[in-house]
Amino acid sequence: MKIKWLGHASFLITAADGTRIITDPYGDYPGLSYAPIGETADVIIVSHDHGDHVGGRVKGNPKQVAGAGSRKIGTIEFKGINAYHDTSKGNQRGKNTIFCFTADGVRICHLGDLGHALSKSEIDEIGQVDVLMIPVGGFYTIDAATAGAICEHIKPKLVLPMHYKNDKCAFPIAGIDDFIRGKKNVKRPDSAEMELKAGQLPQATEIVVLKHAL
Repeated sequence: MKIKWLGHASFLITAADGTRIITDPYGDYPGLSYAPIGETADVIIVSHDHGDHVGGRVKGNPKQVAGAGSRKIGTIEFKGINAYHDTSKGNQRGKNTIFCFTADGVRICHLGDLGHALSKSEIDEIGQVDVLMIPVGGFYTIDAATAGAICEHIKPKLVLPMHYKNDKCAFPIAGIDDFIRGKKNVKRPDSAEMELKAGQLPQATEIVVLKHAL
């Protein structure tokens, strides 16, 4: 499998059989200057209906997965778990859906715009995770400290930070440094893409800071 960080909370996951999944395809949105998504997809996952997570015109006539519950598309089953965009059960920014799915034997979890710490029951519902895509910028989502605590509880093999301030995101949120400061096993490849194989993932949690592709 290949994973490419397009930008913001949007990743392209390409399975060995060619299935292409895009998470939270951002649209034209104030504060974001990522290039439009030109990739094709078979499936798009939408954590919530804000314009920086849905609205991008994804080519290929993809099927959309949104909301809690399970839905199988092709050979992949997508599990949506109810969560919130804030610490007041959605009263400020609404609901958020966490998505978990397995492709090529690799278990992926995308937290969307998670805005609160996870309870034990929520962590149990998420279950085992190989690759965790987690927001770290704070203000609109969990901050670096809460993100770090969640990583310690879930214990994924790989952590892919997202939704943080950079040269293409001018939101009033923190950059990546707050999240990675003082942490071990941090890698910053000169690439937007990485290739993974089940059984060849790191034993200890590794943080991989990808470059945005767009």
